[in-house]
Amino acid sequence: MIGIVMAGGKGTRMDLDGEKLLLKYKKPIILHVVDSLKNSNLFSKILVITSTNSPKTKKLLEENDIEIFDTTGIGYVEDLNLVLKSLDDIVLVTSGDLPLLDDDIIQKIVKQYESDKIWTSILVTKNFLSSLGLESDYPLNFDNQVCHYTGISLVNSNRITSLGNLEENYVIIDDKRIAFNLNSKQDYDLLSTA
Repeated sequence: MIGIVMAGGKGTRMDLDGEKLLLKYKKPIILHVVDSLKNSNLFSKILVITSTNSPKTKKLLEENDIEIFDTTGIGYVEDLNLVLKSLDDIVLVTSGDLPLLDDDIIQKIVKQYESDKIWTSILVTKNFLSSLGLESDYPLNFDNQVCHYTGISLVNSNRITSLGNLEENYVIIDDKRIAFNLNSKQDYDLLSTA
């Protein structure tokens, strides 16, 4: 299994002077996410997806001998599609802005993998997000409740030709370690209380 960390976005919603993934929660958030994947001992390879949008993040990763896959940075879907086309394995995809991620929740998520499913997205419920004081801009209805994407997916990359018309499978895991991603300054402020 290959672990992919998406780290090539602009982070425009944060309205920061610097790069979002370099914000610190004990250490830069991007390193925290990569270490969580490493510490799970589940991956034959870990790739961090960077772009021209995140030059300082890329530099930090290179300084820490972390393998990167550089993309154009056109958009999340385009960048991810480019990476998945180059792989022939089971892949866990996570966004790089999950400061509470740890090896235990990674192991729990990987257990959700079903080989007959091409794409499984991990969701949290709106009620759970609200209980943490968080909100998200991407709701969907699943299992008779409003849910939100966590930015984590399990993908069988050798069965993908395009991200266009994939049948998406969903699993709900209400856990703050995957619910808490940094989309705003308020989220970062809340992190100190998590």
